[in-house]
Amino acid sequence: MKKVAFGFYGLVIILLAVATVVEKYHGTPFVSQYVYGSVWFVLLWAAVALPGLWYILRRKLYLQKPSFLLHLSFVVILAGASLTYFTGKQGMMHLRQGQATGYFTDADKQLRVDVPFTVVLDTFYIQYYPGTETPADYVSRVHTGEKEAVQGEISMNNIFSYGGYRFYQSSFDEDRQGSWLSVNYDPWGIPVTYTGYGLLLVAMLWVLLYPGSGFRMLLKHPLLRQAGIVLLLLGYSASAGASKVLSREEADRYAGKQVMYHDRVVPLNTLARDFVTKLSGKPSYKDYTPEQVLTGFLFYPEEWQHEPIIRIKDKGVQRILGTGEYARLTDFFTAQKQYVLQEYWDKLHQSGKQSGLLKGITEADERVALIAMLREGTLIKPVPESGVTRLTNRQVHWELLYNRIPFTSILFKVNLTLGLLSFILLGIRQKRTVFILLLLSFLFHTVGMALRTYIGGRFPLSNGYETMLFTAWCVMLVALLTYRRFPLVLSFGFLLSGFTLLVASLGQMNPHITPLMPVLVSPLLSLHVSCIMMSYALFGFILLNGVNALYLSLSRNASTSAHYAATKVEQLTVFSRLLLYPAVFLLGIGIFIGAIWANVSWGRYWAWDPKEVWALITLMVYALAFHLPSLPWFRKPVFFHLYLVLAFSTVLMTYFGVNYVLGGMHSYAG
Repeated sequence: MKKVAFGFYGLVIILLAVATVVEKYHGTPFVSQYVYGSVWFVLLWAAVALPGLWYILRRKLYLQKPSFLLHLSFVVILAGASLTYFTGKQGMMHLRQGQATGYFTDADKQLRVDVPFTVVLDTFYIQYYPGTETPADYVSRVHTGEKEAVQGEISMNNIFSYGGYRFYQSSFDEDRQGSWLSVNYDPWGIPVTYTGYGLLLVAMLWVLLYPGSGFRMLLKHPLLRQAGIVLLLLGYSASAGASKVLSREEADRYAGKQVMYHDRVVPLNTLARDFVTKLSGKPSYKDYTPEQVLTGFLFYPEEWQHEPIIRIKDKGVQRILGTGEYARLTDFFTAQKQYVLQEYWDKLHQSGKQSGLLKGITEADERVALIAMLREGTLIKPVPESGVTRLTNRQVHWELLYNRIPFTSILFKVNLTLGLLSFILLGIRQKRTVFILLLLSFLFHTVGMALRTYIGGRFPLSNGYETMLFTAWCVMLVALLTYRRFPLVLSFGFLLSGFTLLVASLGQMNPHITPLMPVLVSPLLSLHVSCIMMSYALFGFILLNGVNALYLSLSRNASTSAHYAATKVEQLTVFSRLLLYPAVFLLGIGIFIGAIWANVSWGRYWAWDPKEVWALITLMVYALAFHLPSLPWFRKPVFFHLYLVLAFSTVLMTYFGVNYVLGGMHSYAG
C-alpha cells in the first residue's frame, strides 16, 4: 500500500508538469476539460489520499499528533476540493443597467443556471488614480430585485454575497452600461477547505514547537556548530566619448522637474534614467548623466542620431543593421528614410511563427519608438494643473537620492565578493567580522527598500524585480538571525543574496515603480509573496548546502582528510534537514494564503493556473524529502543532497519558467 500511495503521488507530480506544457500548446479550455475538470483526475487524487491515509493509520502515525494532524489537514483540503467539484457552481452573470437578471452561464458546461432571485445593475464606473488614466478599481453598484431589495457594491477584492451566492467583479461592457460578474455557489466546499487550511497552519506550528518533533530534535543536534562552502561570480564595465550636450550644471537643473511617468508624478531624473537604461542597457552612457542624454536627444537630435547608444542583443538583428552590439538611430533607416526592420517584421508576422529574431526585432523596435516618442513630445508629459497631487520637495529629494545610488548593482558585487572572502575569514575564526559586514550590507539594502517603499507609497512586492529584492532581504535577515548556531549561513547569506540581486540587476525585470493593478491592492498580497519569497530563500540555502556536500562527497576518497569531509557532509545533511521544515512550511502557507486571496478576488480558491500548479509541484517534490522512514533512499546523504539540488529546478520553473515560458494569470509578475 505504501508503494501504491507514493507511486500515485509521483504520477500526480509528473501529470501536473505535463499538463502545464499541454496548456501552453492547446490552451486553457482544453486542459480544463480533459485534465483538471475530468473525473479521472479527481479519482487520481483519491488514489493518492486513500492508500496514504490507510498507510498512515497502519503505521500508527496518530501517536505522533503533530505529524498526524499535518497529514490529516491535506486530506481535509482534498475533501473540500472534492465537495467544490461535485456540489459547487461557478459561472458568469452579464448585467445591463436597469435590467433584472436571474441566471448565470456555467463556466465549464456553458449551460444556463437559474438563481432564486434577480440582480439589477444600478451603475458601473471606473475609479482612476488621481490625475492619471490608470484604473484604481472597477465598481458595480447593484441591488436584488426582491420586495425588500438589498443594495450591494462589487469591486476588486470586495465581494457581494446574497442567498449563498457570491458575486465578484470580472469585466465590463465597452459602453460602461453593463458589467460582467463572476458567480460562485459553494456552500460546502469552501468551509471544509478553509478548515483544512486552518488545521494545516496549526499542524505546522505544532511541528515547529513540539519538543519531540523532528525539527526540535535536529535543533539540538551536536553537529550544528560550524560549517563551510564553495562558489563564484562577478562582472561589469564602462566607456567614454563626446557629442553635443548641455553642460552638467544645465542638465542637472532638469533633474527635479516634475512630470507624469508610468501614471505617477516623478522627478524628470526617474524618466531620464529609465530612458537611458532602455536604450543602452545601463543607467548612464559614457560620462553623461541621464539628463544630458535625454536633453541631447531632445535639443540636438541631428547630432545624437549618430550616437551608438542603442543596444542590440540579437545577432540576427545586428547582421541586418550591419552593426555590432550598439547601433545608431541612423542605422535603422535607409538613405530613402525607409525603416530597415519593417520588411523582416512583416515577413515574420505573416509566417505566424515565434522566433528569436522576431523577439530581437521587437526589442530593437521598442528602443527606436522610445526616441520617436521623445521627439514627438509624447514621452514627457506635464503634471496636470488639477486632479493630481504634486510631489513635495522632500519627496523629490528622496527619489533623486534613490535614483543616484545604485543599491542593487552595488550590493550584488559587494555581497558576492564578501561571500567568497568570508570563507577565509570564517576559516580563521573571524565570525564576528563577517557578521558585522553582513549586518552593514543588510542595513544598506534595508535603506534602499525603505526608500522604494516611501517613493511608491506601498511595500515593494508587486513585480519580479521587487520580489527578488525582497528575497535578498529575507536571505540576509535569516542569516543574521541564525548565525550563532550556524556560522555557515553568514557565507550563504552573502552568496545567495548576491546571486539574487545579480538576477534582479540583469535588466530582465522591470525596475519601474508603478501604481498597483486593482486586484493587487490587497493586504493578502504582501503576506502571500513574503511567505513564498522567504521559502525560496531557504530553498536557496539548501541548494548551496547540497552543492557543498556533493563536492565533499566526491572529493573525500582522494583526500587525506576523509574523516573531516565525512563529518562535514553529515553536518550539512543535518542542516538541510533542519532548513527543510521552515522552507516547506512557508511555501505551503504562502500557497494557501494565495488561494484565499484568489477566492476573495476571483471567486475560486484554485484555478489550476500554471503558477499555482508549479508551486504545488514544488511543495510536493520537497515534501518527499521528509519521509525518511518510508523512503530509505533519503537516509543516504549523497542521494538526499543530489535530490534537493535537482529539486531546486522546480523553484526556478515556478518563478522564472512560468513567467517567461508558460504564461498564465500570474505571468504579469515578471
